[in-house]
Amino acid sequence: MAVRPDPGLRAIALIEGEKVKGKIIFEQFRANQPLKISGEVTGLTHGEHGMHIHEFGDLTSGCSSAGAHLNPHNKQHGGREDEDRHLGDLGNIVANAQGVAKFNMEDKLMSLYGVHSILGRSLVVHADRDDLGKNRMDEKSRTTGNSGQRVGCSVIALAQPEGWDKV
Repeated sequence: MAVRPDPGLRAIALIEGEKVKGKIIFEQFRANQPLKISGEVTGLTHGEHGMHIHEFGDLTSGCSSAGAHLNPHNKQHGGREDEDRHLGDLGNIVANAQGVAKFNMEDKLMSLYGVHSILGRSLVVHADRDDLGKNRMDEKSRTTGNSGQRVGCSVIALAQPEGWDKV
């Protein structure tokens, strides 16, 4: 029997909302490497939309029961490239005129491994642009980025590593 190489971890979020749908894949080979995030979300309005990892994978009351942004280090809200940010801050995805946002990004803080793993938490897509916490005079900017209503969400679930079905 052939020994499979360690493919790392892979997770999936299947976004559901009233109009919004999507599929997001998370991949990480090792805990100390960046998390790769790629996906497509449809049914959005044209423009930017905040996207965050929220603290709970509880969607019993829809996206509203997902809790706040994942923030185990009690930081201010920020963008994905900011030093001072919530662990769950992913910034914005951009929908084209047809309402489709396709993206590929990496994150150096989030992980599928360890005590602050995003597995079992939720991914939430918001109605509005995330201001990335830049309006320091506005409390909502420092906590949510003023990203508005939750229009789609999903629990982040462990997925079968790519290619394992072919071994």
